[in-house]
Amino acid sequence: MKPRTFQARNPLEALLLEQALLLARQLQKAADSAPDGQVLAEVEAAAVPAGRELTRLAVEAALQAQAEQAEKKGRRAAAAPAAASPPGPRGRPGATS
Repeated sequence: MKPRTFQARNPLEALLLEQALLLARQLQKAADSAPDGQVLAEVEAAAVPAGRELTRLAVEAALQAQAEQAEKKGRRAAAAPAAASPPGPRGRPGATS
């Protein structure tokens, strides 16, 4: 297969590209080293936890990037609107007379 070049536009994409390539190599190694009749089981055993970890890393990186952007922008100071009346027991509106 002809080598391909990928370009990441941001750190999240770079992380995902690197991790996806690592996962592909791990799955290929698991398939190549699995005994006959066990290839599917071995590849699945490698893929499921690695896929979960890839997803966890992606979510973590996406949230971190969003948090950093929010910190750079800063939040506008504003008062929170007051509630019309305090809630009664169990979050229900207070009783009226």
